Amino acid sequence: MRTVVCVAALLWSAGCVEVAEERAKNEDRIGRRAAHGLTVQVDEGLAAVRALEADRVELWAQAPTLTVRLTAAEAGPWTLDLRNAMPDAVLEGAPARPIGRSVPTHRSWRVDVPAGETTLRIAPPDAEDPSPWTFVAFADVQDRLDGVQDLFGRMATEPGVRFGLISGDLTEQGDASTLRRFQRNMETLPFPLFATLGNHELGADTASPPFHRLFGRGSFSFAYRGVRFTLLDSASATLAPRTYDKLDRWLAAGRDDLHLAMMHIPPLDAFGLRNGAFASRGEAHKLLSLLARAGVDVTVYGHVHTFKAYTNVGIDAYITGGGGAIPERLDGIGRHFMTFRAEPALARIVPGVVRIFPAD
Repeated sequence: MRTVVCVAALLWSAGCVEVAEERAKNEDRIGRRAAHGLTVQVDEGLAAVRALEADRVELWAQAPTLTVRLTAAEAGPWTLDLRNAMPDAVLEGAPARPIGRSVPTHRSWRVDVPAGETTLRIAPPDAEDPSPWTFVAFADVQDRLDGVQDLFGRMATEPGVRFGLISGDLTEQGDASTLRRFQRNMETLPFPLFATLGNHELGADTASPPFHRLFGRGSFSFAYRGVRFTLLDSASATLAPRTYDKLDRWLAAGRDDLHLAMMHIPPLDAFGLRNGAFASRGEAHKLLSLLARAGVDVTVYGHVHTFKAYTNVGIDAYITGGGGAIPERLDGIGRHFMTFRAEPALARIVPGVVRIFPAD
């Protein structure tokens, strides 16, 4: 019987890897599109190209700074709409006129694009500022989408927040309709939210979920104000082999900075009472060893609907699964989000927890 169980577990783990690898392969196409005499390419795929029309490009940002490369068959004006943007983002690299928008995180420009290749940089003025700053993190809204403004309303009052991170399970089903509703709710915030996906985002198409089209990649990395952020797609309880190839590069890039890694399903079960973890413990130890050797400072997870602070292989770790999904019973935590104060000069990231009442 034990042999049968072990073989079944190995087959399930292999299936998880196959699905994750196909999803990672598909997401490599995110951030590129060509039509109407214009080719758009976003470095590192840090934005989804959601529309490319006759004279308009729409991007959904997954990072505070973007490098966008345009190749135009002929010179002409184009409207560049950037959703989920830093409210004070500035466009450089070509003559551009800002277009006013009512949503703080919707930045728009009319850009005079010359024929040939043009490189645009879109970034807030403080992108390289080493002074202390604040970001927030949460996960697992799921079926509480109708009440997400309880969370966002409190989050919006937190002073000095530059952006937020979501470690997956934004909605219950992960379909395009509910993800768009989530994005409309996001627009009430004065700052953007950058998200990886959770198992609830996989839906019926686990290899090419709607999340890819509406948000962007599930695995990506960026730097901002002395901190490297690496978000990883662990929605299938594993990382894809090609994601490990990218991770090596991201870990090297963040070795001299503060570094936070985020994913939905944690590599190991922090409680030891349930299998809320990777399908393979061997892979879990492999990943944590990679993070530890690279000097990652903080790991943040979701999936388990509670809050827990602990350490894994000497790295500060946090589960913040209190976005609204059915909570762990009797844990007394309830809905919450986390705040983090990054202090690059002191080489530390200071955590905090904000509870949303009434707790449920």
